[in-house]
Order: sequence, then structure tokens, then C-alpha cells
Amino acid sequence: MSEMKMPLIGDKFPDLEVNTTHGKIKLPDEYLGKWFILFSHPADFTPVCTTEFVAFQRRYDEFRKLNTDLIGLSIDQIYSHLKWEEWIEENIGDKIEFPIIADGTGDVGKRLGLIHSASSSSTVRAVFIVDPNSVIRAILYYPAELGRNMDEILRMMKGFQKSEEENVAIPANWPNNEIMEDHVILPPASTGEQIAKRKEQESKGEIECYDWWLCHRK
Repeated sequence: MSEMKMPLIGDKFPDLEVNTTHGKIKLPDEYLGKWFILFSHPADFTPVCTTEFVAFQRRYDEFRKLNTDLIGLSIDQIYSHLKWEEWIEENIGDKIEFPIIADGTGDVGKRLGLIHSASSSSTVRAVFIVDPNSVIRAILYYPAELGRNMDEILRMMKGFQKSEEENVAIPANWPNNEIMEDHVILPPASTGEQIAKRKEQESKGEIECYDWWLCHRK
């Protein structure tokens, strides 16, 4: 498999057949109709990655309630993943329930642009969020020394779904935004008629506005 640039936001997730701790899986077909989060880690049996896997597992039920599944990845062999899972359960008490891709050849990492430029033997700490139509909606990168914030990834999933369900935008730090708390933002008005409607909605107390281009509601 030839090296390719990392797919971009808005691209369809590439078709891949991967070997995992749950057997062979075809991506993105395995998760069609669901959201999924593919996250890569530099290596098994490393301190930061261990804390991340425990953190993801402890929030796995919350992700599943959002119709979202998880799948990990690193350039390690399947036996390494399985032994690491065993170690985590025996020493920390958490059983890893989601699959982990064993990308021993590095082909999957190359296809997704995840091979660390300084080392051909490790993957970067990256996150792909993919929607039920297999479209990549977000890509996150973290350095090796900084573990991911799983609550932020969970917040992103809630925000994506709220945005789609209600055709709204999500403010910074939602649901604890500094100026509008847990409200969501309405799309900016683009016609004079829409501006008049926003002003009418505001007068009725249906929405709140700082101006006609910045309106929000519960």
C-alpha cells in the first residue's frame, strides 16, 4: 500500500480492511449508520497511552449512548495489544471492550497519514471522528507527551449531534459558554426577511440576540 496524505475533514473515510483484537474489520463499513472515533497511539505499554485507554474505556458507555463506537490503532502486533489489554485489566481493573487495530506493517498508518515523521516505528497521537455516512467530521492531533482530554472528545460528539438535530452552531466551551451558558447559536440571518423574523422572535422571548447576526436560544 503506497503512502498517502492524511484524509481531510469532509472526505469519506478510506476503505480499509484491518486486523484487530476483535478479528478482521472492514472500515468504514463496520460502523455504517453509526458514528465512530478512530484514535491512534504511539505504542502499547507506554504510560500516557495506558492512561488514555483507561479514560476511553471508562467513558465507553457514554459514547455508546451517543451511537458512537471507538477503535484504537498503533503499529504493534496483535499479541502486544492482547497482552497490554490483559495487563490493564489485571493491574488497573478496566477491561478494554473496544477493538484495537494491529497495524504491524504500518500500512494503515501510512494510508491515514499517521506515521510519525521522526520515527517509522510509531504512530502519532491522532483522532478521527467519522459520522454515520462515513464522512470525516473532525481530526485532532496531540504530541507524544500530552494525553488527550476524553471529556472534550465526548463534548464534541454531543455538540455534533446537537448541531445536526437542531440546525444550530455550538459556542465555545459549550455547555458552559462564558456569555450564553448552555444555549446554542442560530445560523446568521442572510436576508432582510430573516432579520425581521429574528427581531420578532426576540420580541416574543423565543430567542435572545446581541444583534441580528448573533442570536441564541436554549
